[in-house]
Amino acid sequence: MGDLTAFILAGGKSTRMGTDKAFLQLEGHTLLERATEMARAVAGEVRVVGDPAKFANFGRAVEDVYPERGPLGGIHAALSTTSTELNLMLAVDLPFMEARFLAYLVSQARATGAVVTVPRAAGGFQPLCALYRREFASLAEQSLRAGRNKIDPLFTQVETRVLEEAELARLGFSAEIFRNLNTPEDFAQANQNTQRTQPK
Repeated sequence: MGDLTAFILAGGKSTRMGTDKAFLQLEGHTLLERATEMARAVAGEVRVVGDPAKFANFGRAVEDVYPERGPLGGIHAALSTTSTELNLMLAVDLPFMEARFLAYLVSQARATGAVVTVPRAAGGFQPLCALYRREFASLAEQSLRAGRNKIDPLFTQVETRVLEEAELARLGFSAEIFRNLNTPEDFAQANQNTQRTQPK
């Protein structure tokens, strides 16, 4: 675990939710607490990517170098500060994620040596639940400097290990683990479903 740092991406504006998603509570714990606990199952160190003033009580926080640039800005900030080769990026609003999937993701990243190890499920890539090697920071910076904020197109420029949905299904992982919370309706539904999706 010493070669791996986990980063919780919590710097989004939560516009559609109407309140900061990181501090929404499910089963008595905030989404940030849940994500942090999940990440600690696979990583020796867990940091938050977001406003240091807001997240000071949750340990070390990392601020975007390129603010207002979406998740790619957060990934770049994380990789620019990390001291480890492997880096897990995990969105704060994935309450159905499973620790055993994160363990599989990490194992595949270690086995292949790919720069990016990313699932492709639930309709597309899941770059906010993926493993990045530190060298991806330079590619992210090039893209941000050029005014391009999209993450997925960068995967064609480096060695990428894609975990396809069929592979995940064979291993017993449902695409449901990638369902995130964007609206109050999503949150209400999550409250109804948490009994069967408690962190393992």
